[in-house]
Amino acid sequence: MSDERVETQASINDWISTTFGETGSNISVAARANQEMSELVMALAIDDNDPNAVVEAADIVIILYRLAHRFGKDLEAEIDRKMAINRGRNWNVANGHGYHVKEGK
Repeated sequence: MSDERVETQASINDWISTTFGETGSNISVAARANQEMSELVMALAIDDNDPNAVVEAADIVIILYRLAHRFGKDLEAEIDRKMAINRGRNWNVANGHGYHVKEGK
């Protein structure tokens, strides 16, 4: 597996704009991402070990790239920024998931 990316947020957004045109609102992009999330959940509900579920996850990221682009942000840079915050937080852990401890609570 190569670390070199073929697609980037910019190339994906160029393709999206050319193929689908511009979207009317950020909420419509978020709603579309939610539809793709539902497809992921349904795929895993049918078979929790279906490796094709990752394809649904990719669809979600593609749409989130569009949302980030609309805000003039780089999604991967935002992930790095958010992970720096997450690494500094305290977490309540349950069933392999975590919920950050709210300050002052």
